[in-house]
Amino acid sequence: MITLKNNKLTALVITLNEEKNVRELMHNLDFADEIIVVDSYSTDKTLDILAEFKNVKVYQHSFNNFSEQRNTAMQYASNNWVLFIDADERISEDLKSEILTTIQSNNTQRGYFIKRKFYFFNTPVHFSGLQSDKNLRLFKKENAFYTGLVHEKLNFTENVGTLSSYLIHYSYTHHEHFKEKVFYYNRLKAIEKVKNNKKPNTFIANLHPFYTFLNRYFFRLGFLDGKKGFIICSIYSKGIKERYKEINKLLKSKKGKI
Repeated sequence: MITLKNNKLTALVITLNEEKNVRELMHNLDFADEIIVVDSYSTDKTLDILAEFKNVKVYQHSFNNFSEQRNTAMQYASNNWVLFIDADERISEDLKSEILTTIQSNNTQRGYFIKRKFYFFNTPVHFSGLQSDKNLRLFKKENAFYTGLVHEKLNFTENVGTLSSYLIHYSYTHHEHFKEKVFYYNRLKAIEKVKNNKKPNTFIANLHPFYTFLNRYFFRLGFLDGKKGFIICSIYSKGIKERYKEINKLLKSKKGKI
C-alpha cells in the first residue's frame, strides 16, 4: 500500500494533441513536487515535447469520459494533495504562492475551489456568465473520485474552501475553436442525459437556447463584454440547441435497436 505524502503536491494534467500548450504549461508547473500527465494517445508533437521534461511522468490511457480520465490520473499520484489543471490554463505567481502556503498549513480543509479568469481572443472576459466560474481543483486525493461524463464532479463538497487568487484560462484562441469545444461538451451532456433516461420536453427544448442567450447576455451582463460577449453568449445558446439535437438523434437510434 502506497503511503501518501501529506504536504507535497502532485500536479495532474490530461492531454490530447496539446503541442501548442504543454511546453509552457510544464514550465508553469515547476513549483509542484510531482507532475503527471495522462495522455489520450496524441498524434501531434505533445509526447515529444513532454519527453524534454525528465521530471514529468507520462502515462497513456484511452479516453472514454472525463471522470474516468481524471480518476486514472489520480491513481498515479504519490502525494495526497493534487492539483488538476488543463493544458490551456496557467497559474499566476500569486496563486502558486497561495497553493504552497495552503498545503503546508496543516489545515483541516479537504479541498479548495479555484476561481478562473477567462481570456477569449487573448483578452479577458469579465461577464457573459463566466464571472462566477470556479472549480474544485486543489484537494486531498484520499477517498476522492469523479463522477459524470461532462462537467465531472468530485464525490464531496463538504469541508472545502475557496482560494483568493485566480487561475488564468486561455480558453479559446478563435471562434471555431470555441464553437467546437462548446458543441463537444453539449454532445457529451446529451449522452449523459440519455443514459439517465431523461427525455426532453419539447417546450423546454425550444425555449432553453433562447433562455441561455438572454440569461448570459442581459442578466449575466454579457453585453458589457462587447462583441466578444455577443459571440460567447450566442455560441453557448447554439450549444444548447446542439444538445437537444443530439438527444433526439440518440433516442431515435436507441428506439431503432429495440
